[in-house]
Amino acid sequence: MDERWYKRAVIYCVEVDAFQDSNGDGIGDLRGLTSRLGHIARLGATCLWLNPVHPSPGRDEGYDITDFYTVHPQLGTVGDFVDLVDAAGDHGMRVLVDLVVNHTSVDHPWFQAARADPRSPYRDWYVWSDHEPSDRHQGMVFPGVQTETWTYDETASAWYFHRFYDFEPDLNHANPAVRDEIRKIMAFWLRLGVAGFRMDAAPFVIALARPDHPEVVRDFDFLNQIRNWLSWRRGDGVILAEANVPDDQLALYTGRQPGSDDRLQMLFNFRLNARMALALARGRVEPITTALRTSPDLPNSAQWVTFIRNHDEEDLSQLTDAEREEVFAAFAPGDDMRIYGRGIRRRLAPMLGGDRGRLELAYSLQFTLPGTPVVRYGEEIGMGDDLSLPERNSIRTPMQWSGGATAGFSTAEPDRLVRPIVSDDRFGPKKVNVGLQRGDPESLLTWFERVLRALRECPEVGENSCEVLDSGHPSVLAHRFSGPSGAMLFLHNLDDAPCTVELGDQLDHGGAPADAFADRSYGELDPSLARLELNG
Repeated sequence: MDERWYKRAVIYCVEVDAFQDSNGDGIGDLRGLTSRLGHIARLGATCLWLNPVHPSPGRDEGYDITDFYTVHPQLGTVGDFVDLVDAAGDHGMRVLVDLVVNHTSVDHPWFQAARADPRSPYRDWYVWSDHEPSDRHQGMVFPGVQTETWTYDETASAWYFHRFYDFEPDLNHANPAVRDEIRKIMAFWLRLGVAGFRMDAAPFVIALARPDHPEVVRDFDFLNQIRNWLSWRRGDGVILAEANVPDDQLALYTGRQPGSDDRLQMLFNFRLNARMALALARGRVEPITTALRTSPDLPNSAQWVTFIRNHDEEDLSQLTDAEREEVFAAFAPGDDMRIYGRGIRRRLAPMLGGDRGRLELAYSLQFTLPGTPVVRYGEEIGMGDDLSLPERNSIRTPMQWSGGATAGFSTAEPDRLVRPIVSDDRFGPKKVNVGLQRGDPESLLTWFERVLRALRECPEVGENSCEVLDSGHPSVLAHRFSGPSGAMLFLHNLDDAPCTVELGDQLDHGGAPADAFADRSYGELDPSLARLELNG
């Protein structure tokens, strides 16, 4: 058993209902996803992360859950899920599922019982107030869309707390019964073969909400319990935490504090993600080098997770107002491209104007920075978005497999699809699809396959610390990873103009250098690496 497999993994994130429809109803499903595992494995992914697969009214794209112990009927059955996990294993891939235990749907039987009877055992599974809380309009996660965090329920004659939408009441994590239920949910899916979980909204799972108390109190010891439950069930199981918090709080999620146990093994690097967007907007590497040099240390067992575009908006909340405006101006000039006052609701290809060189640069940057990379479905072919769809649905359009009216996603009529196919002339399926790129040795898809294979041959990247070198150019990032098998030097030029990098005596290597991966052939390298040419 490889207990730290996640440090050398490549994670592929899938919206099941938008990936492949197997039965012609216009909705992607588990059987359809299983039929496409070969594509994901060939890409170089070693881990599959599924967005929610549970029954849900679908008001928040599956995050408003009504039953944590089964699969949405539109996606298939529990048996189909087990078949997917087994087939993924045959392809050398593990499976992670979303652990959405901050809240439930208002339609969940627990909440229905809680609101119907104050004596119900489920009443205390949620957070209530018998008066209108003074902090009712504070702490919204979705400003501009969400107007309050406390809503009055006529049936219950009380106010209930919801950090997210009003149809997603928060669970009361101070209640031991709720914590025990979370343990059972984890045990259920682990028994079905998953390798772990992506913990949705981790800071709010451990938040202890009370009326009239806008300040957040968090019980980090609950993370110790969660880690212990996981480890007893599956020794190599992992939890990937969504925790977009300040640097001084990050260590609390991984357990670096004195006297604390190991907590969660993986953290999304939101700070690096935002700084990378700023660097790309400026064509200067200082935001990235600053982020790398000041990044908090993680325990040996913990790992950063890098991403460029995930299933939500491009969250720029960790930038200053002026920095955020720079990124907006470069990549989201229209108001319809922005969301919640802090983010961008576009895929990367349209953000970069479809420029192939910039797409390769951005993903090469991500794959060579410290951590385990996540790739969102469709990014490997440069899919576009649909800004006519509400909120974050703009980047959740069906996967484009071929050039037909429904892009090979479904045999249903176009008007029956779960979401419309991208219709943009530049990014629609006629020009952007897997089939077209599969037969082209120079396609973006082929490039992804090559670069991910090269990455997997470089264990230094996942296992060791990163050293930033002085490139002498404000547009060039030079960084190095060292390990027992050798060292890897990475160079990226964010400017359009070619340049020559002189690293001087910063390099001390004992063997002949060789290219592992490059944007072109640079010929025979100078053994001293004194002068290195870079394309723009």
